[in-house]
Amino acid sequence: MNSELWTAIAAAVVVIVVLASSGDARHKDLQRRLQYMDRKLDRIMEHLGIEEADPEGMAEVDALLHKGQKIQAIKRYRELTGAGLKEAKDAVERRAS
Repeated sequence: MNSELWTAIAAAVVVIVVLASSGDARHKDLQRRLQYMDRKLDRIMEHLGIEEADPEGMAEVDALLHKGQKIQAIKRYRELTGAGLKEAKDAVERRAS
């Protein structure tokens, strides 16, 4: 009985690992496709001369930058836009320059 229990546990672990890795692969594929579409949309907007409007609250981000509070500005940018850390950092640095 003890070996049957260990066999069942091992089988469950294998199933979990396989499901997790396939889910991760799908997530990476979706992320890659989303980034590709985002780049295409950016090119279309650039070609048409369309400027992306700033979300409301960017004045607060600018004020934080003006005070030298870059980390707080990045945090606030993320709150306003839902952006990831790298995207927010890059955007705030662009605003600062």
